[in-house]
Amino acid sequence: MQAVLALMSLVMGSWQVSFNETDAQLNLVNESAEVAVDGHLSFVSGKKEWKVVSSRDAVKPRLALVNQRGDVQGYINFQVNGDRLSMLVYHRTAQSYAGILRFNGNIHFLPDSFACRTQPPREGRVLQLASGSADSSLTDALFSPQHDSVLHVDAVNKRITSREKGLFDLELSAQIRESSECAWSFSVEKDYYRTRYVPYYTPINRKRCPSPPTGWMSWNIYFDKATAEDNLDEARIGKEQLQPFGMEFWSIESWQDNSDTLPVSKFSNLNLKPNPRQFPLGMKKLADDIRALGFRPGIWMAPFGTGNAEFYEAHKEWFLHDKNGKALRTWNGVYTIDPSQQAVQDHLKKIFSKASHEWGYEYFKIDGMSGRSSGYCAHFFERPEIRAVFKNPECPNPFEQCVKTFREGIGEDRVFLACQGHASGPEAAFADAARTGADIVHPNKPPKWKNLLSQARCTLNQVFANNIVFFIDPDTLMVGDYIGLEQARLATTVVALPGQMMFSGDKLAELKPERMRLLQQALPVCDVRPLDLYPTFSMLPIWDLKVHRSFGEWDVVALFNWSEQEAGVGFDFAEIGLDPLAAYVVDEFWTRTFQGTQKTRFEMPVPAHGVRLLAVHRALPHPQFMSSDRHVTQGAVELTDLAWDAASRTLSGGVKAVKGFPLTLRFLTPPGFTFDSAKAESGATCQTKTDEKGVLNLTITSSSSQTVPFSLKWK
Repeated sequence: MQAVLALMSLVMGSWQVSFNETDAQLNLVNESAEVAVDGHLSFVSGKKEWKVVSSRDAVKPRLALVNQRGDVQGYINFQVNGDRLSMLVYHRTAQSYAGILRFNGNIHFLPDSFACRTQPPREGRVLQLASGSADSSLTDALFSPQHDSVLHVDAVNKRITSREKGLFDLELSAQIRESSECAWSFSVEKDYYRTRYVPYYTPINRKRCPSPPTGWMSWNIYFDKATAEDNLDEARIGKEQLQPFGMEFWSIESWQDNSDTLPVSKFSNLNLKPNPRQFPLGMKKLADDIRALGFRPGIWMAPFGTGNAEFYEAHKEWFLHDKNGKALRTWNGVYTIDPSQQAVQDHLKKIFSKASHEWGYEYFKIDGMSGRSSGYCAHFFERPEIRAVFKNPECPNPFEQCVKTFREGIGEDRVFLACQGHASGPEAAFADAARTGADIVHPNKPPKWKNLLSQARCTLNQVFANNIVFFIDPDTLMVGDYIGLEQARLATTVVALPGQMMFSGDKLAELKPERMRLLQQALPVCDVRPLDLYPTFSMLPIWDLKVHRSFGEWDVVALFNWSEQEAGVGFDFAEIGLDPLAAYVVDEFWTRTFQGTQKTRFEMPVPAHGVRLLAVHRALPHPQFMSSDRHVTQGAVELTDLAWDAASRTLSGGVKAVKGFPLTLRFLTPPGFTFDSAKAESGATCQTKTDEKGVLNLTITSSSSQTVPFSLKWK
């Protein structure tokens, strides 16, 4: 009889609640959403632990708080509203006490789920990002990309910590004060992206496009004048300087027969005739030549219209006209297609199939998509006066039909970038990537500060979709001498730290070594996902990438100064989800300066229109890795292993080296240790140097691209 009384089991809507008062074990299950929460409930008032028991009266959906005298003093009441289960803690009438209610246990959720934040802070200054199963004390939910499902955890004090696939530790606590109540809740939100931001939500096809595309394209420096040989000359330099670091595609712009002079609306975009002066050997030969250099060939197309009057006259019925019979014009063409017609869809499919399967292009940058105005076709086709002149005005979504046709034409094995694509449109279902950033340059002009600022603003606004909805492209990373070094570093950080696509657009032969190095430090793209699953509209000064690897975890924190004057930029450690009571060692990437061991808060001067990039590691009592000059993520891409052996006083690890390109790892030696020796294996060489702040720099050079084991020994 006692065993029966000790158990409570209730089915409340989609939730099943059970409690065993013998060990105060609470279990919450939502089978339809594949959620299970289980753990131990406890309550302490003063220094005395009270019991949490099943209700002692006839009221079933609640537990009781029992003091040491055996009297019920309060209740934990369960409430269900749809997929939301709440736990309300409140005092029994006329009772007065204070204490702390705790829950320590686990959450079992979908196997691909990760911890995230779904509620924007009121005065947030921090963008949260993650690589690996990294955690933050600021997360409030779990998200499954494959199911587009969120489990929200609502509590003032909570900590969600990743353990393994689909399993998380959960800590909740609440201060129960006199005449107060508190509530915890668990709620399942299905179709999170689909119902909030992305109605065409489809998980990324990682078999076709496993990581953000990287490459080079000509337009932002050559504009419409690049020839086949210009592209190949650049590709030869790229093969030497960028391909070893992970660059994949070489993409051709403005190749149509009359595309050497803007505007795009006059280009012959629909008949696949290349410019005979710039591309005399044709586009198939160029694709073959690019592939021979080790790159995958890409091509730009703007297929929503044409400026070719001859093509228009031959297919006049394919194009849109106003009520007076005048051809309708957009950014894409003097003559704009009517996508409601099957013949138009068939032609689009035909030209894309030819470029893909006959010419051999593997990456398609398709322009004129959603954009920001009616010059782009998603907006244009939606206008009532335009829909009225479609040959098939009942076509439910002509723009969606276009995007679907593009995918069918290029094939399921090609990479599709929607240029000026929107997460809110059909691009999310058919495209692998989207150019979300505005043009980094204006025609025939170098980038200016306002362009870089726009690139950062678009990144902040759209990064919530990156590596979840599709891979986002902030436009090319431009690092030439036409901008200052500090601005070039800022642009590199903006593009690379969030794990966005990285396409270069400079004349590579003109780049100084320190500028080429910036491109190399952005390759390959680190596997980064957003932790903040909502758009951001403020120019946040702190971007925090949390890195978790099997051998360690650290933060890479960017301090941005968007202003016109040098300024101090800093953060509280709690503000970026770290322990405010712990000590952290801080190293700055761009200036290679050790910032010391810090507690509670850190701040440093940042130049105008500049950035400082910090590696933040919890301080250890023995020598530790701090940073690397190989990649902006400072170890997340290149380190493969790291282990400290206390008995031999040796720190050993592995690092991915690029043939002929030295890389330097930085280590901190704390008091009580004296550096003894270093060794690199697999035929690599190493050199060490200790700087004026006692930081040990280990430089490794390898004769081949390989993982190099290394070890450092201290006395």
